[in-house]
Amino acid sequence: MSELDKALADIVAIRTQMARGTAFRGYGPAALVTTGGLALVTATAQTLWLDDPTAQPLAFLAGWIATAICAVGLIGAEMLARARRHHSGLADAMIHNAVEQFLPAGAAGGLLALVLLHVAPESLWLLPGLWQILVSLGLFASARSLPRGVALAGAWYLVAGLGALTYASTFHALSPWAMGLPFAIGQTLMAIVLHRASGDGDDA
Repeated sequence: MSELDKALADIVAIRTQMARGTAFRGYGPAALVTTGGLALVTATAQTLWLDDPTAQPLAFLAGWIATAICAVGLIGAEMLARARRHHSGLADAMIHNAVEQFLPAGAAGGLLALVLLHVAPESLWLLPGLWQILVSLGLFASARSLPRGVALAGAWYLVAGLGALTYASTFHALSPWAMGLPFAIGQTLMAIVLHRASGDGDDA
């Protein structure tokens, strides 16, 4: 390795270390509140249009997967804009670090749905609770680079997920509101935490 390559590698390592030690300000309250609203819209729509979600698991999952994709798009777009504004030259490293922290939980949620759908469709009633627990793990994994209050949102998703599993175990049935209400509350809680932590009223 040439001296130039070594110097460049050292610079990358330093930037990565700085990114890991800096509070990430890429997540914004506006997108999080919007995704909470999307969860309520999806739950309402499925309540009106799916007579029996348990008998229509593909429609149930498709609705929530589409909602999740929209949510990721909204949060991602706001994250890119805010990270470039607040973190300047460290933006790319900060975004990479944030995605790296949450990606395992997100990937596990998607793979879990595929596996249950393929090998144990009768167990799909577990998904809402398991997804909420995975979100809590993603938030706890990200907590070191986010405001301390984010741990409250992580705790909410954990308790809500366990509650959803307990409730669904009685009927072994899929419920749109077992997804919609916990996510709406959790995303709103995250938005409040981030808004208060900003200190300067910058929500954009």
